[in-house]
Amino acid sequence: MDRLECTKNVIEAKRKKGLTYQEIADIIGRDIVWTTSALLGQNTLDKNEAQKVAALLELSKEDEEALQVFPAKGATAIMPPTDPLIYRLYEIVLVYGDTLKEVIHEKAGDGIMSAIDFTMKVDKIENPAGDRIKITLDGKFLPYKKW
Repeated sequence: MDRLECTKNVIEAKRKKGLTYQEIADIIGRDIVWTTSALLGQNTLDKNEAQKVAALLELSKEDEEALQVFPAKGATAIMPPTDPLIYRLYEIVLVYGDTLKEVIHEKAGDGIMSAIDFTMKVDKIENPAGDRIKITLDGKFLPYKKW
């Protein structure tokens, strides 16, 4: 089964069941951000996780198997993004990317932040002036090696 088709099936089944990503994450014992990413085709569920999700969402055996396939990460992204929320995140990187790079280099040296050894957290902060969203990106620093 095509992974994009599986993702559509997952989203539709989740909607029909009235489940949240947090509820699904709790069932498989993973974080909401990682679980959502996996269900959207950007990470891979192991067999046990895929079986639990398939049973919960009443997905086909083909969907269950597709959830276990290693993804082509980022392959479906439209650049530049057209979704307003995703575009704003892209805009943040466009405006502050060089700044982040310079500050990371100044604090940690010449290297990069890993997207492999990585976690992310999304929080809603209630505020009388308008609720805020706090995104925490936590990636291992990988220095460039000399040889």
